[in-house]
Amino acid sequence: MTELSNPNAHQGISLSDEERQPCEIWTRVMGYHRPLSSFNIGKKAEFHERRYFNEECAQRSD
Repeated sequence: MTELSNPNAHQGISLSDEERQPCEIWTRVMGYHRPLSSFNIGKKAEFHERRYFNEECAQRSD
């Protein structure tokens, strides 16, 4: 089995904070997508207060 096909091969790899790539969160606001980093303080707070729809929780059990 090669390293690429082994799903557990990555367990021995560790990166320092300087080596990590930052992840940018994008979200839909006002009809188009924008990065969260470009929001003002109020929009960032509004984003963190959002509640997301979960279809499994919405299904009725009879």
